[in-house]
Amino acid sequence: MQHEFPVRVYYEDTDMAGIVYHANYLKFIERARSEWVKGMGIDQNALREHEGVVFVIRRIEADFRASARFDDELVVQTRVQSVSGVRLVLHQEVQRAGEALFTAEVTLVSMTLDGQPTRLPQELRRKVH
Repeated sequence: MQHEFPVRVYYEDTDMAGIVYHANYLKFIERARSEWVKGMGIDQNALREHEGVVFVIRRIEADFRASARFDDELVVQTRVQSVSGVRLVLHQEVQRAGEALFTAEVTLVSMTLDGQPTRLPQELRRKVH
């Protein structure tokens, strides 16, 4: 399963050199993950409010390969690498015209509101397998 999320680089995303500020790639991939989950029909607000479950970043390993610039049209691709009881590992890639500019391996865990690990929601596990 692969999800694609379009992103346009705005002036506010760039630094003094006119290239995308490094931390903004993390924002781009976060937006893509949120849209991916929403696109599967999973309401994260309802999970939090009714089941007390949230997703937390456990680890990100990132590789900056090339720079994006103001007004570039980018695509964030999200693919599932692995799923376990409480953990979901994703590969995310920010591309411009098919060229990988930024890649990340993102490990998410499912937690209760009081910070205890809990199993990933069954609906999510079913949809990503």
